[in-house]
Amino acid sequence: MKSIGIVANVKKPKVKSTVNRIIRWAQKNKIDFYLIPELSKLVGHKEKAVPIEKLPDYSQIIVSLGGDGTMLASARVVGSKGNPILGINLGGIGFLTEITSDKIEKTLDQVKKKEYVIDKRMCLQAEIHGLKQKNLFALNDIVIDKGNVARLIHLHLYDNKEFVCSYSADGLILATTTGSTAYSMAANGPIINPRINAIIASPICPFTLALRPMVFSGNDFLKIVVESEHNEAMLTLDGQVSLKLNSPSTIFVHKAKHRINLIKFQNRSFYEVLRTKLHWGARPKMGK
Repeated sequence: MKSIGIVANVKKPKVKSTVNRIIRWAQKNKIDFYLIPELSKLVGHKEKAVPIEKLPDYSQIIVSLGGDGTMLASARVVGSKGNPILGINLGGIGFLTEITSDKIEKTLDQVKKKEYVIDKRMCLQAEIHGLKQKNLFALNDIVIDKGNVARLIHLHLYDNKEFVCSYSADGLILATTTGSTAYSMAANGPIINPRINAIIASPICPFTLALRPMVFSGNDFLKIVVESEHNEAMLTLDGQVSLKLNSPSTIFVHKAKHRINLIKFQNRSFYEVLRTKLHWGARPKMGK
């Protein structure tokens, strides 16, 4: 390992001290480091500031400090370039950022010695018919919703050209198994081990009792036709990038050609993370 790039949510309370610890570790181990400009303003080292979109070109490994939102932003920046990403959790639940800041030096030592595994995560790609917008990728989910108006929209779902069903709802979440513990879970979608390649379709507040979340093969090619009486709908990638949709609009969603490489350690399984983060399977406590 010759170089690392550091991405961080500068609003997190521990970010300055944690970044300085990483820099000291890098200097001690004679490893070059680069920072996004926002971090350089916080900790100095202006000569090491690199625009976030170019950080993967300068760094072998990306260190992402913050929560899952920062991790998702890092994944979008890396895209198809394939740089492994190490997530450090600075607060919150953190399904993607499992490592806590108190173990940062030990964790970096393990990474330097290559004592880790690469967890390849499936991404989704969206295409909007008639719009030449590129790089519409999501690691967690692609969400189509009603926008700012409190009225239902109508969505017609197709799987490999075969009609599946229609929704009158606030929207539809199309999630990867990585995203099964995010917005999809909040909409009563199933939790699926991220080793499985699948696409989860979870309606948001459907105006019926006859529709439930569905799971499609990760190799399926989904088409969603969106109709809105108020001529407004939104497409959002990982809760961070949004595009307005006209009515009607046709969106295609399918597995992306690239995967995101996450640095993981063999001493923690997906189920352990569920038990730790969600208290999965814990018995409710009785009142006094």
